[in-house]
Amino acid sequence: MAAFVDSDGRRRKLFRQILDHGNIKNEGIPVGQIPSQIKSSFPAPTYRDTVLAQIFTDAKRYFLEPLLAIQYAHTLMLGRQGIMQRHEVAACLRALGGLDLAKIRNAVYDGTFEDLFFLMEQELVAACGPNNAGAMHTARSRNDIDLTMYRMVLRERLAHTMASLLAVRRQLVTLAWEHRASLMPAYTHNQPAQPTTLGHYLMAIIECFERDFDRLYAASVRVNQCPLGACAITTTGFAIDRHYTEELLGFQGLQVNSYGAIAAVDYLTESCSVLAVCMLNLGRLSQDLLQWSSVEFGYIRLSDGYVQISSIMPQKRNPVPLEHVRILASKSMTQAQAILGSLHNTPFTDINDSEDDLQPMVYAAFDDADRSLQLLAGVLEEVEFFTDRMASCAEANFLTVTELADTLVRSTGMSFRIAHEIVSAAVKELEGNYDADRMASSVQRLISAQNQRFPVPEHALLRKSLEAANFVAVRKVAGGPAPEALDPEIARAKELLAADTQRLQRQQDYFEHARERIRIETRELLATNDAA
Repeated sequence: MAAFVDSDGRRRKLFRQILDHGNIKNEGIPVGQIPSQIKSSFPAPTYRDTVLAQIFTDAKRYFLEPLLAIQYAHTLMLGRQGIMQRHEVAACLRALGGLDLAKIRNAVYDGTFEDLFFLMEQELVAACGPNNAGAMHTARSRNDIDLTMYRMVLRERLAHTMASLLAVRRQLVTLAWEHRASLMPAYTHNQPAQPTTLGHYLMAIIECFERDFDRLYAASVRVNQCPLGACAITTTGFAIDRHYTEELLGFQGLQVNSYGAIAAVDYLTESCSVLAVCMLNLGRLSQDLLQWSSVEFGYIRLSDGYVQISSIMPQKRNPVPLEHVRILASKSMTQAQAILGSLHNTPFTDINDSEDDLQPMVYAAFDDADRSLQLLAGVLEEVEFFTDRMASCAEANFLTVTELADTLVRSTGMSFRIAHEIVSAAVKELEGNYDADRMASSVQRLISAQNQRFPVPEHALLRKSLEAANFVAVRKVAGGPAPEALDPEIARAKELLAADTQRLQRQQDYFEHARERIRIETRELLATNDAA
């Protein structure tokens, strides 16, 4: 307010009325007409402080390197197409190479330039002159520049998340193989249900993360489509080569339709959607691990490096890192979902809703996902499973009685429904006090009461059917926990892990090749120009 207040008491009074009432009717000035002497010039201080300054700070953090790469690629293309003369291109490339990036990163927004793009243009004008710097902007717009930058940053975030997901899969595959025969209870409705193995449980999680990787990778392929050349929204009348800039910037295809290149936001929404699914899967695993680490379960113990003490209770070993995994995953998922909510019902055109204010939240969602995955990989590398305790629980609480019913079907010819009724009656007789020998005897007695309708199986057969190891061993069908079914699946997971690692590495090598190609073609053009 101080900028508008001087010794003129009338102006001070008018300004106060504007603030308080939204009009200045009492001073004889029409409602809604603000005196020109108190109107702000661009940027208005409030707009500068609430929007432009923050956007500039975010742009320096996220977009300086992508913008610089776009400047190089577009300038090289203009020279290659004869739209700029070689000496002009050389002057611009030297100016780009001479930019003081530290100065730009440390710049404070004061409103003398609108955004990072115009600050860089101002620096280029100072370095190579207004004609050369101005020529660089031929056949492009901040619209297609922005969308290109956004995709370049997002593809890197996707790659980091996929790399961290591979690290988690690597730990899980190692543990699944190590514990492929370690008995444990499987749970339904959060209650112990049937025996399985820890390897079987971990393979279920691994399969989820394999699908997550596929979804993230597929999204990254669609993100990596180049919008540069769309200009404002309808391309240009200049004979540009979009495929050339696509390759220089490490894209693998064009976002072809220029209207969609600017207006479409599904590159964001798809990426955030699949990230949310991945974080949901991660959160469910972290919740199980937290439950297993409780004294009541006693299934796992985190290493000393991954527990925190209590400030008052000397005995506490708090598995706090798993809580951080959970909250970071939840935070990432929530931010990813917020992206979709922010873009819902927006018009299909160039809009700020999908740009400056939204992009940092996208990156924050991926950064939190990356932190969560890296932390879990570290925890898993040092976790200890109390397999004796898990196996003991697998033998208790009537968990094997489904196989007892199955054994009755196989050995007596009765239907499963009758077998289920007999076993259910035996369970009720024991009144919650499970004992395998008593269970077998109870079933024998109940079958005898059928008046010779079915033969009575031997006690040893029934007793064996109640062993957790036997329960697992007979479940050999695809997807089951028996070694014949589980071991090949773990081997397959190892092979897929190696293949996905190579797939991601090829993608990263392609990006690096593109960066090196810009450096090489810049050197070659400058050398040719100097020799001419």
